[in-house]
Amino acid sequence: MMASSYNAKEEDGQLSGAAGSGGVGAGKSKKPDNTAFKQQRLPAWQPILTAGTVLPAFFVIGLIFIPIGIGLFVTSNNIKEFEIDYTGIDPASECYNCSQTLTWNSTKPCICKVPFTLEQSFESDVFMYYGLSNFYQNHRRYVKSRDDSQLNGDTSSLTSPSKECEPYRTSDNKPIAPCGAIANSLFNDTLTLYYINPNGTESLVPLIKKGIAWWTDKNVKFRNPGGSNFNLTAVFQGTSKPVNWQKPVYELDTDPENNGFINEDFIVWMRTAALPTFRKLYRLIEKKNNMIPTLQRGNYTLEITYNYPVRRFDGRKRMILSTISWMGGKNPFLGIAYITVGSVCFFLGVVLLIIHQKYGNRNNSAEIPN
Repeated sequence: MMASSYNAKEEDGQLSGAAGSGGVGAGKSKKPDNTAFKQQRLPAWQPILTAGTVLPAFFVIGLIFIPIGIGLFVTSNNIKEFEIDYTGIDPASECYNCSQTLTWNSTKPCICKVPFTLEQSFESDVFMYYGLSNFYQNHRRYVKSRDDSQLNGDTSSLTSPSKECEPYRTSDNKPIAPCGAIANSLFNDTLTLYYINPNGTESLVPLIKKGIAWWTDKNVKFRNPGGSNFNLTAVFQGTSKPVNWQKPVYELDTDPENNGFINEDFIVWMRTAALPTFRKLYRLIEKKNNMIPTLQRGNYTLEITYNYPVRRFDGRKRMILSTISWMGGKNPFLGIAYITVGSVCFFLGVVLLIIHQKYGNRNNSAEIPN
């Protein structure tokens, strides 16, 4: 039996010649061309997993991830945060009467005051948030219920909003501005913070309402129709306010730079949350003196103009005071995740090293009986 070398091109040529000599009835060969791509002979690289490569990788990942996780966790724990629920579910709560009687159509404001105590001072800038629970801003129809052209200042969309805004597109045969379910459900509680002095008097804590929205939202996505025309009453003439609003959009603020569609409370609300429990930035408390804490430890009073009903959907409302760090707000999850992954990798490295030391040098060249 003689050995022979196989040549695909020669074989293809012989087959083609044989087919040609066979006449018209001979079929064409369906064999793929003898190329590196069609014959799967392209250069390839496949890692060879050995103890010398796998074990160092596990130990390196563990030694890198664990310190990073510890740093993230410590940084998150150093962020000071205080949260208070003012929904008024408990009959003993200061806001219980407001929560039971308030509806969307209420015209008389309900005011309640919630006292609380800060056990430690807040040294740096403080961010005040409002939080809602059991509110599904991520619902598909809710997210689509808006007109971005109208919010960008398009005059034609102002008088003829998008059909996506239904059923909050028109009211009293007038186009709604801003239209849609997101705008219609705007959070409208008013939160005021007072510090209780040692002599019992109240001092108003200054809250900054500008600078809470994203720059791109404030300067690109949201614009008032009419450009720099500050006479918003004339601009929005012929439109109707959202059904659940107590006042039209051109009366959201007395500051013309923070009124209408460019009102920052409105802009913050229009950026929908991904989860049913969320918080949104409400106000800023800036540090003015390096020698004095931004918020001193002691007694405070939170005064709430209770306008936003949540009892219908079993929701909860809360106010959060928080500082931030280079990694943002308080969130220990990232640090815990890094520590967990690093610890698992380091543990697996130790286990595999023990197995390798115990069984890796075994003599596998034993004779196989005939």
